[in-house]
Amino acid sequence: MLGEMWSLRGRYKILHLTWFAFFLSFVVWFNLAPLATQVKADFGLEEGQIRTLAICNVALTVPARIIIGMLLDKYGPRITYTLLLIYAAIPCLIFATAQNFSQLVISRLALSIVGAGFVIGIRMVAEWFPPKEIGIAEGIYGGWGNFGSAAAAFTLPAIGGWLAFGAMTPAGVPLLNWRVCIAGTGIIAALYGIFYYNNVKDHPPGKVYRKPKSARGIEVTTKRDFWFLMVMNAPLSGILMVLAWRLKKVGLYDVNTMSIILVCLVGLYLFQAYNCWVVNKDLMTGKKQYPAKDRYNFSQVAILELTYLVNFGSELAVVSMLPAFFQGTFTLTPAQAGMIASCYAFMNLAARPGGGLISDKLGSRKTTMAVLTLGIGIGYLMLGSVGSGWWLPLAVILTMCCSFFVQAGEGSTFAIVPLVKRRITGQIAGNVGAYGNVGAVAYLTIFSLLPEWLGGGKDPSPAIIAQANTAFFQIMGIMAVIVAFLCLFVLKEPNGSFAEHHEGEAEGEEFHHEPILAPSVDLIARG
Repeated sequence: MLGEMWSLRGRYKILHLTWFAFFLSFVVWFNLAPLATQVKADFGLEEGQIRTLAICNVALTVPARIIIGMLLDKYGPRITYTLLLIYAAIPCLIFATAQNFSQLVISRLALSIVGAGFVIGIRMVAEWFPPKEIGIAEGIYGGWGNFGSAAAAFTLPAIGGWLAFGAMTPAGVPLLNWRVCIAGTGIIAALYGIFYYNNVKDHPPGKVYRKPKSARGIEVTTKRDFWFLMVMNAPLSGILMVLAWRLKKVGLYDVNTMSIILVCLVGLYLFQAYNCWVVNKDLMTGKKQYPAKDRYNFSQVAILELTYLVNFGSELAVVSMLPAFFQGTFTLTPAQAGMIASCYAFMNLAARPGGGLISDKLGSRKTTMAVLTLGIGIGYLMLGSVGSGWWLPLAVILTMCCSFFVQAGEGSTFAIVPLVKRRITGQIAGNVGAYGNVGAVAYLTIFSLLPEWLGGGKDPSPAIIAQANTAFFQIMGIMAVIVAFLCLFVLKEPNGSFAEHHEGEAEGEEFHHEPILAPSVDLIARG
């Protein structure tokens, strides 16, 4: 596969066009972090308000990934990705023209939906590559696309400085034209969405796009798994309640509005539960039983959700705080800190495909998942000891080593996801992906509250911030170690992990390599 990858034909063309769509969605999604210092200065924001914006940046991605997963299984990845990329321009333009903190919050919440784009490409790539190559293919998609966050951190401060034409603050600090930078990322994403629509197909010629009978909720195959699904859905609404509480805490609305929001979120959970009941009604009422060969174990989905919570959830949190961490710990400029912090996401280029490749070649996807997750825990526990007395290059090396395990773990997670149950791959990917955002919101909420818990108040001293950073990395490390043991003792090896064909495909059905012609702009009817 690696030798053919640069042919830019057939499935390899689809892979490259899709990872670049994901790349742009991540540039858009993380266009605030490297510019946050300038936004804070322009609006006179407190540290707590900037951290609130970081939480908003991942908040609605939780329900968005679930909804996108449903739409994906029903309509296909081509139209779904196109519409999401075009949508990205709207909140970017609103944020770029914002005049107060409330407008920043609202536009950032709307922008968090763009983070659901990852789920779409998982199904697209799974349609074009066989199980034996799914790890490296999904790893390339996720890793190279994920590099968008590093590209944003590395380039946007410099571009913002150029667009400010060398202007300085009274203190002699270079100004950044953050408004044009953020608006520009959204416009570019929208233009690429149109290009993407006209240059990809949902599946290779001769294959069938397999869809569930209903995409309203996840289909399970045993009654016990239905109740397990209800339990695992609860944190998806629960974390939004945490976010609502956090926004109320910074004064965005009063307690009455908070109460209304909580009632709505309870209603959201009940609505989701009802949809799952509708999909699984025949199973739950005894009218339907699944044959053994058609069953899957939902506990495997639950473990994958937890792995993504500790790997991708922690990545989102760390990417959001790492520039400020390096800037404060080693007294760097925003541009320097952004460039150094980008090394964490820079590892995506090799580590996430590497995790998928290891999963493909090691012979046990379960063992790969357990070992990489344990490495994440150890890496974060070591990062908790980094302080101003450290040699900066050594801190960078440790950050990159920790990042390797995080990104490789993500690749390993999504080397397994498409193998659980093919016809609901979009919904499984949506739920697993949503747990990444559950982790991000939970971690960022803890991160925003740690200085206060340590007695620092609204304006914590550098010593309190250093203690909070240490505790933050330790919390993430302990969580990863716990999940690693769950992988080792609970996770099972998927059926057909290294097969030539996906579940339900005929032996003679091939993965075609013909060049793909641009389809008509009219919607293609899907069977």
